[in-house]
Amino acid sequence: MKRVYNFSPGPAAIAQEVLQQAKDEMTDWRGSGLSVMEMSHRGREFTEILATAKADLRELMAIPDNYKILFMQGGAIAENAIVPLNLIGRKPQPATIDFINTGHWSVKSIEEAHKYANVNIAASSEAANFTYVPARDMWNLTPDAAYVHICTNETIGGVEFDYTPDVGDVPLVADMSSNILSRDIDVSKYAVIYAGAQKNIGPAGVTIVIVRDDILGHASPICPSAFDWKMVAEHDSMFNTPPTFPIYIAGLTFQWMKRQGGVAAMEKVNVAKAKLMYDYLDTTGFYINSVPAANRSRMNVPFFLKDESLNEKFIAEADANNLVQLKGHSSVGGMRASIYNAMPIEGVQALVAFMKEFEKKNG
Repeated sequence: MKRVYNFSPGPAAIAQEVLQQAKDEMTDWRGSGLSVMEMSHRGREFTEILATAKADLRELMAIPDNYKILFMQGGAIAENAIVPLNLIGRKPQPATIDFINTGHWSVKSIEEAHKYANVNIAASSEAANFTYVPARDMWNLTPDAAYVHICTNETIGGVEFDYTPDVGDVPLVADMSSNILSRDIDVSKYAVIYAGAQKNIGPAGVTIVIVRDDILGHASPICPSAFDWKMVAEHDSMFNTPPTFPIYIAGLTFQWMKRQGGVAAMEKVNVAKAKLMYDYLDTTGFYINSVPAANRSRMNVPFFLKDESLNEKFIAEADANNLVQLKGHSSVGGMRASIYNAMPIEGVQALVAFMKEFEKKNG
C-alpha cells in the first residue's frame, strides 16, 4: 500500500498505528460483533470508549479535577458562537470581549462575537500581515471584560504563542485547534480551551472543550441547549447523539500518544521537526518565510518561492515525490507544510531534501 507524507493543514495526517488499529477493529470492536459506527452511544461499549478517551486526555494534558472535558460538534467555527453564548452572561449587558487578533482564525472569532457582545481588539498584528504575536505589554485590555480570547496557533500565517499570557482575573479563552497536545501547557491558566479534532487528534467531526467548573451555568437565554456547556457536562457529552466514530479515533490517538511518551515527548519531536524546516529556510533566498523566530509555529510552516512562477512546478514535483497537500491557503498563496504530531520526522527530512534539490535545479 502506498502511503504518502501528508502535509495537509486539516483534516490532517493520523498516525499509522491508529489507522491500523481502527482498520483491525472496523467490523468487530473487541469481540462485540459491532463496528463502533453501529453502536448505541448509550450502550456499555461506547460509554467505555468515551470514558477512556476522557481519562486519557485528562492524563495527557494534566487537566485539573475542577475542569470538565466535553466532546461537542461543529468545530472551532461553531465554538466562535458557543463561547460567547456561554460566557457573556457572567457580566452586565452589553458585555465586552477582548480579542488578540493574530490572523485568519482570530478574525473569524471576532466576526462571530460581534453578534453577541461588544468587541475590543486589544492588540493586532494585521498591519504587518499577521506575521507576529503582539507583545503582552502592548495589549489594551478591558478590566471587566467577559473574557480574553486568543488563537494560540494560526494555521495560515504560521504564528504561534510560545507562552500563556497573564490576563489577571479575566477568564482566558483559547482556540487551540491546531496546536493542542503538541506542547506542554498549564491548563489551570485558562478558563476555556477548545479545539477542533482534525489537526492533532483525529478526523473532523468532534470538538474538544475543556472548561473550568466556575464558568459553567452562565449561558445566555438564547443559547441552544445542545451548546450550553453546563447541559452538555451534566449529560456527559451525550445530551444529543455524539460523534461516536471521531471520538473513538480521538481515543486511539490519545493512547498512541501515551505510548510515544506523552505530550512532553511529542513536543521534543515537534521542536526537532520545526528546526529542520526553519534552519533550512533561514539559509536560502529561494524560499521565504517572514515570521520572526520567536513567533514561528511548530505546527504550520508557510513559505513562498521567491519566483512564484515556479509554484505549480513545485507542487507537481512534490506530489510525484509523495509529498502532498503543500499548497498554501487560497487567501495568501505560496506553500505551507503542516507538521502536526502524526507527521514523522522522516517526512520533514524528505521534504527538506526535496526543497534543496528543487532549489538546486531551479535556482
